[in-house]
Amino acid sequence: MILVFLGKPGSGKGTQATLLSKKLKIPAISMGELLRKIEKENSPLGKFVKKRIDKGLLMPDEITFKILKKRLQRKDCRKGFIIDGFPRTVSQAEMLEKIKKVDKVIYIDVPDKVIVKRLSSRRECSCGAVYNMITNPPKNDEICDFCGKKLYIRNDDKPETVKKRLNVYNKQTKPLIDFYKKKKLLAKVNGNQEIKKIFKDIMKILKE
Repeated sequence: MILVFLGKPGSGKGTQATLLSKKLKIPAISMGELLRKIEKENSPLGKFVKKRIDKGLLMPDEITFKILKKRLQRKDCRKGFIIDGFPRTVSQAEMLEKIKKVDKVIYIDVPDKVIVKRLSSRRECSCGAVYNMITNPPKNDEICDFCGKKLYIRNDDKPETVKKRLNVYNKQTKPLIDFYKKKKLLAKVNGNQEIKKIFKDIMKILKE
């Protein structure tokens, strides 16, 4: 089974993709994670990716598709996979169609004001731990529970950048909803509810 998760930044795509990955025993591939790994590389591409991410801009189609295509060639994708964060434009969706047949597209819908609140409340640690100052705060304010290091807010999670990311999403990614609706592949889920309830709704859609 090949699934695509659509939704605004911070809509919970990654969380639901991870849960579904464990349930279906197929890999969840996050375009954001792939790009962040490259961002940390001391290379021209890494520096270019970092600059785009910090400004809340989408990557050029040819770069994201090349990165994703390489990941899909790995053995763990043979029985299917879940993509989170790609495609983000209609042109990217058309690129994907040329190499893989998508079975279902799950659109997790969350209001803009909820997204801004969610992402601006997120904190990360260099050890990899992730917190939310509202729903999952650390025991000591701004200090990691696991390693004791000071937490930080990612540049792309700052309120002004989040709003810019949402503007980019609404202009470039929203047309994907109509694209997949016409192909009768799109299923909409309310993402402004508890994680377990969202997952239950997704499982119901897949069983149907």
